[in-house]
Amino acid sequence: MNNKEKVGHIHPLTQVIRKINDIFSEMGFSLIDGPEIETEYYNFDALNIPKDHPARDMWDTFWLRQNEIKDKKSKIKIKENKLLLRTHSSPVQIRHMENNKPPLRIISIGKTFRYEATDATHEAQFHQVEGLLIDKDITLANLKYVIKEFFEKFFEEKIELRLRPSYFPFVEPGVEIDISCFKCGGGKCLVCKQTGWIEVMGAGMVHPEVLKNVVLSPEEWKGFAFGGGVDRLAMLKYGIDDIRLFYTGDLRLINQF
Repeated sequence: MNNKEKVGHIHPLTQVIRKINDIFSEMGFSLIDGPEIETEYYNFDALNIPKDHPARDMWDTFWLRQNEIKDKKSKIKIKENKLLLRTHSSPVQIRHMENNKPPLRIISIGKTFRYEATDATHEAQFHQVEGLLIDKDITLANLKYVIKEFFEKFFEEKIELRLRPSYFPFVEPGVEIDISCFKCGGGKCLVCKQTGWIEVMGAGMVHPEVLKNVVLSPEEWKGFAFGGGVDRLAMLKYGIDDIRLFYTGDLRLINQF
């Protein structure tokens, strides 16, 4: 009988999170954290997504039930400090900017939540990596350099990078980031859908209103922010075709890593 103890395996998401942190640490970014239960202010308002703004429809939100209290003057029941499960990890950036003076160079990696149906590429819970750099004389060229450096180290391949115009309320201008397909290199595989490009992140220059919300002068300070799905990066790196496999606890997947 073999009494040799079996050695455990590190979950692929944990491996990817460690890899991301290591790469950005080498570039001078500090890892910070924040709460998964957030207020409406930090998740939306401070990020230039006020109430009734159509952009809120981009994030299907899990709102949390709270005790109702009575306003003594109006005798109307109101809800205090409206809470939710964070829909993205950007609130961490707001909290950090409120309590720290620039220049800033940070990343946050954590779980986020969206009220949506699950399938091979969508989950109600998933991990995001967000980055923020605030300094003087920062441009999109700085963003492009940092992102290209990261992906070449992450995939251990030389890649090309392209920026496509896009919209995110907390950046202006906003861009989608595509990388050249590291699997086929020429648009001949299912990973890049035979286009030669893989969409990996959203990014842009921090919106002046966001800087004002944390009492920073847009005339003095500039910055860029970026964000993407950790699960998506893990799927690309390891060739996993169903995001739900990360959360089943199936050891047949875990034992491969």
